[in-house]
Amino acid sequence: MHRMFCLLVTWNCLLVMVVAPLAAVYLFIDIDTFATLAMNNLRMSIQWETVTTGQWRELWVVTALHLGVGVCSLFFLRRAFVNFSRGEFFNQSNSRDLRMFSVLLFVQAFTRPLHTALSSVLLSWNHPPGQKMLAVSFGSGEVQTIILAVILWVICDLLVRGGELEQENKQFV
Repeated sequence: MHRMFCLLVTWNCLLVMVVAPLAAVYLFIDIDTFATLAMNNLRMSIQWETVTTGQWRELWVVTALHLGVGVCSLFFLRRAFVNFSRGEFFNQSNSRDLRMFSVLLFVQAFTRPLHTALSSVLLSWNHPPGQKMLAVSFGSGEVQTIILAVILWVICDLLVRGGELEQENKQFV
């Protein structure tokens, strides 16, 4: 059962790592679809009719960078789970991969407010003076992600210590 779960995680990570860039390229080409998605998901008082195609493309770049951090983190998560599926639990490679995953998760949680701020500035750039906006949000979702990243960091250190104990035990047998 453990092996099947690990393989499920690895295949899902791979799927997202392939589909996300393809979807991003599609949304860059079909910027109107990206604009529709952004209008439906951004909870801001933007005068949407003033937003130009250039602004939508700039928002796409900002969004792709923000989401790219998460996609990159899946690369490291996948590598660790491939090792887990092989029965390799306590080794330096897993610890390093999970540590990179937790660092990138941490970075993504902190770039979320920056993404929101840049989005609000980019989209309200054409508003009349006094109606431009800067929206910053930092919510419980970001706090939960930061806590998860810190927990994973601690688990990585436990994996290293477990690996050291495993090597020590092998010397006695």
